[in-house]
Amino acid sequence: MKDQNCGYCMKDSHLDPFGIYICDLDASVLVLFKEQSHPGRCIVAYKDHVGEMVELSDEERNAFFADVNRVAKAIHAAFHPDKINYGAYGDTGRHMHFHLVPKYKDGPEWGGVFQMDPKQTYLSQEEYAEMIAKIKANL
Repeated sequence: MKDQNCGYCMKDSHLDPFGIYICDLDASVLVLFKEQSHPGRCIVAYKDHVGEMVELSDEERNAFFADVNRVAKAIHAAFHPDKINYGAYGDTGRHMHFHLVPKYKDGPEWGGVFQMDPKQTYLSQEEYAEMIAKIKANL
């Protein structure tokens, strides 16, 4: 099931305010978070418009978490963070997704919770393209 007004479902201009579509995975959609104060931050969104994990079968849930793990490995390989924080929200968007937020000991918010959207670091189109290429090369 798709929601015509959801960026994760449509992979279109609905994503523009916050993300860039990277690719489809087995059970999900991979999006680069535009605000990059944590280099490599991505969103893994379930392929269908579901609001809660409890709406998935065990098989669907396991496939989604396999995608989350695959992306985490790619982020580790591409950007070498000291830790990845995982955040699951969706109070308003109602599309199940996880934020994968690489944390660096010498970076912002080490030892604390990451800000949802600090609006501090945006990149050029070329820099976004380079970041996406690094992630894809490690998927």
